[in-house]
Amino acid sequence: MGQVAITLNGRTYRLECDDGEEQHLLRLSELIGRHIEDLKQKFGQIGDDRLMLMAALMIADDYWEVRSKLDEIEQEKLSADEIIRNAQASVAGQIEEAAQRIEALNSVLSEAPERELSS
Repeated sequence: MGQVAITLNGRTYRLECDDGEEQHLLRLSELIGRHIEDLKQKFGQIGDDRLMLMAALMIADDYWEVRSKLDEIEQEKLSADEIIRNAQASVAGQIEEAAQRIEALNSVLSEAPERELSS
């Protein structure tokens, strides 16, 4: 089990994590720390709890926005997939029609020499 010491707003917190997750946890804490520092510049030292809460809300808002965009992109992909399937079906139908016409023409052409010989 790994351990990480992170410092937020001058306080150090020791956390346990899975082995190999230490750097990821440090990067996440840096993100939180940046939000806290931004908030301190705007509002001053308003208390750890309030700063942590506001930072959490900012991160949650960012997550919500990204999630909404992802949902929108997934919906656009589903629409595009349907358009592609319809186009493929249309092209397949056109190819089938063309193949039938070619077969009909081939049949007419293969009968033509027989007609000339019998005339």
